Amino acid sequence: MSEARPVRQPSAVDRVAEDWVSTLVDLDPTVATYIGVPGRTDGYGDTSPAGADAMADAARSARRALDAAEAADDVDRVTKTDLGAELDLVVESHERKLHLRNLNVIASPAQEFRDVLDLMPTATTDDWQDVAGRLHALPDALEGYRETLLQGTREQVTPAKRQVELIAEQAARNGAEDGFFRQLVDGATLEGGAPVPDAIRAELVRGAEVAAAAYRSFSGFLEHELLPLATPVDAVGREDYELHSRRFLGAVVDLDETYEWGIEELARMRDEQERIADRIESGASVARAIEVLDEDPARVLHGTDALQRWMQETSDASIRAMDGKYFDIADPIKRLECRIAPTQEGGIYYTGPSDDFSRAGRMWWSVPQGVTEFGTWREKTTVYHEGVPGHHLQISQAVYNRGELNTWRRQLAGPSGHVEGWALYAERLMEQLGFLDDDGDRLGMLDGQRMRAARVVLDIGVHLQKTNPDGGGWTWEYALDFMGQNVNMAPEFVQFEVARYFGWPGQAPSYKVGQRVWESIRDELAAREGAAFDLKAFHHRALALGGVGLDTLRSALLG
Repeated sequence: MSEARPVRQPSAVDRVAEDWVSTLVDLDPTVATYIGVPGRTDGYGDTSPAGADAMADAARSARRALDAAEAADDVDRVTKTDLGAELDLVVESHERKLHLRNLNVIASPAQEFRDVLDLMPTATTDDWQDVAGRLHALPDALEGYRETLLQGTREQVTPAKRQVELIAEQAARNGAEDGFFRQLVDGATLEGGAPVPDAIRAELVRGAEVAAAAYRSFSGFLEHELLPLATPVDAVGREDYELHSRRFLGAVVDLDETYEWGIEELARMRDEQERIADRIESGASVARAIEVLDEDPARVLHGTDALQRWMQETSDASIRAMDGKYFDIADPIKRLECRIAPTQEGGIYYTGPSDDFSRAGRMWWSVPQGVTEFGTWREKTTVYHEGVPGHHLQISQAVYNRGELNTWRRQLAGPSGHVEGWALYAERLMEQLGFLDDDGDRLGMLDGQRMRAARVVLDIGVHLQKTNPDGGGWTWEYALDFMGQNVNMAPEFVQFEVARYFGWPGQAPSYKVGQRVWESIRDELAAREGAAFDLKAFHHRALALGGVGLDTLRSALLG
């Protein structure tokens, strides 16, 4: 497609949004790394209670500036609505002291301090100097975080004991002398394979040692100081859950209705899977159909090299098939790098491109130790979810649209419900367009959809302490059994997933609820426009908005 991009004159609202991005980069330098803009990319922000106070004060100031800025056009009106909601959430979350118990197995500072290192450039000596600087800064970041968690104990706002125990184990693995940090510096080379200068390598080695030691110390703090003071209760309760849900959806939903819908959706997914299982082998259960697929050598990849190649080939083929027919895909967006992640925690995830596309969008697969075989029937839909038409197309399109969208709209806006809801919409879209006609691939897609429906039920059920589908309460043991019955995963994966839901309230349901909103908007527009409805035009208009909350998405597309 043409490389011409729309350009609009930056407005007063855009300036407020740009100033907010600059504030975030200043207060939390890891943001600069994540979005690929200049900043103090060799350090961390203030992770102590004072740092949280400073962030809330900055959000209040930005809110006042936003209220005073007059919207010049529809782009501004969307920005004002969505940025205003984001700033309000920052303040409200701070006032509710959510930062004092921000500890979970997947997306809390305990992981984020390490995760940002995966995205740091490593081509030049300056790049590696930044890596060394951040390694040396990591002990202070963990110390500030420790102060925040201790403040929570004084104010009786603590994470659950279950999360503390699990993160203590994670931190100990990060702190292993031969673990991630040592492997990072042992593999340090410049672009083209040239060696890192001795002086910088020495700084890297010392940085790896202090970073690992800091994680070991943090693990000890969690185990010996925080754990005895942590709450034994996993549920966060309705009041906090409503705030978490609104943050992850960018919308207010009826949680009780959503719980009942989740139960119904789960039953629909199960029935659809059973029909396909019967086609795979007459009379087969879903479990038997899975055995048949797993025993098919044509559907099995051996080793991570084969997995990476298959990911890349499948992704590239999807881009070719989608471009020009269902989406318009600009040349920079056609570059998606599929990689095996340097960690071994499990999970598949996407990281967006830098603002200038010098760093491409990347699909990462974190393969647990000992896992060497991968079923393509399970994972084809995952490539569509993380790549095209999923996360990569959605996020990269916003970055590409820099002539119209300010940096906040391109790089930082959009809650999980918008982002993950689109990715599930993309999976179903590929099935509807005929790209998952193979019964095995379709069963794999439904396996993921069923899991996301189960998460709606489990997550809301646990944190609102609702009656479970069998008439009892939501305990840890019941949740494990419930997920085990509804997902095709090894027990260790099920345990990690359930721990994630227990510790990260509101995030897991945002996938399926977001998909529900995306599909309802499309279907309402299709019914309204009749024969004039154009699917590609709908996709273009929707993705051109960049990341927005689901309430904003609905109002922008439906009026």
